[in-house]
Amino acid sequence: MHNRPFACLVLLLLLRAAPVHAQVWVPDLGNGGYRNPVLFADYSDPDVIRVGDDFYLVASSFTAMPGIPVLHSKDLVNWEIIGHVYDRLPLQKYDKPQHGDGSWAPTIRYHNGLFYVYFCTPYDGLWVATARNPAGPWELEHMVDVAAWEDPSPLWDDDGNAYLVHSKLHANVLYLHRMSPDGKHLLDDGRVIYEDTLHQPTIEGPKFLKKDGWYYILAPAGGVSGGWQAALRSKNVYGPYEARTVMHQGGTPINGPHQGGMVQLKSGEWWFMHFQDRGVYGRIVHLQPVTWKDGWPIIGHDVDGDGIGEPVPEWKKPDVGRTYPVRVPQTTDGFDSTRLGLQWQWEANPRQAWYSLTAKPGSMRLYAVRNPSQHGNLWWVPNLLLQKFPAPAFTATTRISFHPELEGERGGLVVMGKEWAYLAMTKTTDGVRLGMYVGTYDRARDGTRLVEQVPVPGDSCFLRVRVDEGGMSHFSYSLDGRDYRPIGEPFQAVEGTWIGAKVGIFDLSPSLAPSRGYADFDWFRVAR
Repeated sequence: MHNRPFACLVLLLLLRAAPVHAQVWVPDLGNGGYRNPVLFADYSDPDVIRVGDDFYLVASSFTAMPGIPVLHSKDLVNWEIIGHVYDRLPLQKYDKPQHGDGSWAPTIRYHNGLFYVYFCTPYDGLWVATARNPAGPWELEHMVDVAAWEDPSPLWDDDGNAYLVHSKLHANVLYLHRMSPDGKHLLDDGRVIYEDTLHQPTIEGPKFLKKDGWYYILAPAGGVSGGWQAALRSKNVYGPYEARTVMHQGGTPINGPHQGGMVQLKSGEWWFMHFQDRGVYGRIVHLQPVTWKDGWPIIGHDVDGDGIGEPVPEWKKPDVGRTYPVRVPQTTDGFDSTRLGLQWQWEANPRQAWYSLTAKPGSMRLYAVRNPSQHGNLWWVPNLLLQKFPAPAFTATTRISFHPELEGERGGLVVMGKEWAYLAMTKTTDGVRLGMYVGTYDRARDGTRLVEQVPVPGDSCFLRVRVDEGGMSHFSYSLDGRDYRPIGEPFQAVEGTWIGAKVGIFDLSPSLAPSRGYADFDWFRVAR
């Protein structure tokens, strides 16, 4: 009995030192049901396929790198990130942030032993990536150098012909091309197969499939935040296509329920995954049951019996034959690997000179890279290391050891969007100080301002941000990892360009001269 206090103390210390793997949003209800969204994070424009007993999902990345995350699930409810389609886009322009550009609305398919992902960038054209393993590596090819194409989706037909359908930026039409059997080349200039600005305005994001002799194109219409899901069908691949609305918001709080992928299970069930625009959180992902009636899909719950579904808040889990363990996309990182965690993305094509996971094993070392604005403006900074907001409310904490060389260098914890706030250690003429800053995008000037600054002893500090539901963010710091003191002012996080707000870490120098400064981050923990 006399050893119990010592044992309790040891246990307490071990718990305090251990990484926290808190699941901040769990859609699996554990009773055979699930709740929506199944991914409370910015997995914009999702598409999904089933290969055997496995499901794979891809989503837009825009200019976050590595790009197009690939997620894996066994039941459509529990998901983990397994890789990315590319590490970088092979165009020089993406060496700098290109907010809103980059990969839009990818489609994933499996054909003849290969995984395919098609996507467009709004000003660079059509791309295809192929892999034997969806976790990678992928081989990326630039198929066509054009502008204003978006949202491509392939179909390999029963007769061996291959096709590609896509929309066009601001054009409200769908185009169809013949494609080579290997899916690597377009064989014609394409033709318009659908246009109806009266009944299905702003139609885009098509997903192509064939069922029971009918060609179907699932396409969102009506705009991102207030639109609906349409379905087109024809007996001829070139049309004419008739259209119906098959899911809308109805009496639910799920605005703009559309744009996603539909998949059939071994059990025969059909399911649809789509996004909902939630502003600061980006486009979060919902899972809807699908029923078929008179050759048309009904997505969600047909409340009024009119063939138009409404999103469900909870439902019975998909019938995949068994129960699988709870899984959620990665957030917390102990930096105990020699490879970057799959939850992290940079703001532009990455460079190895930005970071090291081996300089101090068990830590992420970020080097003091020159800020292109030379000050605190983060809009032009490519080497912010960020991840998605993972839940309605959460706390992110990190421990930084700051080793600057030049005056003005700063490193710390950031919440990033079109406006941003960060808590950073900075080298000043009076020594190292800790400050909370806020900033906003402005081409003409540096829109960053210091809110509050305090001196800190030594070179280490614990940094924390608590994000409340709705995105209000509160920064605090600690010198011992136990007692946290608030600093600065509450900051309302806002979304970026086509993306939700993100949270992460950085280290920057304002000097034109090269610096040998750096910051070590021992871990990054996300919790409720």
